[in-house]
Amino acid sequence: MKQNRGNTTRFNKLAFIVAFAVALLASLAAAGPASADGWGHRTWQVQVGSESRDQEIQGMSFLPSEIFINEHDTINWAANAAEIHTVTFLAAGQSLQPFNPFNEDELLKRGGDSYDGHSYYNSGLLSNVEVPGFPVTTSYSLTFPQEGDFTYYCLVHGEMMKGTVHVREQGTDYPYSQADYNKASWAQARAILRDGHQLDASLAQQASNHRVLAGGDDGVAMVMRFVRPSVTVHVGETVVFANTGMGAPHTVTFGTEPANIFAPSGTPSNFTGGDLNSGIIPPGGEFSVTFTTAGTFKYICALHDFMGMTGQVRVVD
Repeated sequence: MKQNRGNTTRFNKLAFIVAFAVALLASLAAAGPASADGWGHRTWQVQVGSESRDQEIQGMSFLPSEIFINEHDTINWAANAAEIHTVTFLAAGQSLQPFNPFNEDELLKRGGDSYDGHSYYNSGLLSNVEVPGFPVTTSYSLTFPQEGDFTYYCLVHGEMMKGTVHVREQGTDYPYSQADYNKASWAQARAILRDGHQLDASLAQQASNHRVLAGGDDGVAMVMRFVRPSVTVHVGETVVFANTGMGAPHTVTFGTEPANIFAPSGTPSNFTGGDLNSGIIPPGGEFSVTFTTAGTFKYICALHDFMGMTGQVRVVD
């Protein structure tokens, strides 16, 4: 019997290793090799963002974040997460500013399909799902006809999420293949996921019945949930919703989601139920709600509820 258990254990381990290898090869194959046209110009694949299966952990990285290509090659950026991102090359002399959801130049595609090296080029918002209230697309392609080193950003997440394209003279040997980039990107995505779960555990220690964290991030990963989403307080007590992160805005919205989720509405100092909206809580911001009536009140982040960012406050006498 003991030997049979040992054989079973070895078989289970072998099965796990085989399954892991198959999953890895499938993920690399999904990205595909760099394809070439009739002139030998290649199209390279870069993933935009990463996420856990339940979308709770979101990565703030281009995968790969640095890529070496030749003149006239093309890069195709593919949305790899529900969180919105952009691929944005700033114009010469233009500085990176906080994301403005009312600026169509940030929300929509700008520039042509061939990068001139100095003008403003923007993918528009990228996501692998439909995002309520935002115009999103799933991919963006750009051809690079001239040599140079070009830095780009996600406008939503700023300095924390940037990449570099190194364009060399046509005919230069490539230092890495698409398979190399895929393998490194897979490893980085796994590391981001581990970081995100550690961050989630750390945030949980900071939350309480009277302090709910509206997500959080550490420059690598984002927790796209309310931390301690369900709390119980007494009538007359206050709950503070704190956005302790650096990279993502949130809302706290009770009742019917308003047409303009960016504008505050309702009376948070005397909440008896019904409709209440914080408006945008920027990174580092807080929103306090005093509950003056017993009951159970559900709330959402109107920007990220489709990803599971919801909660409830139970108020007792």
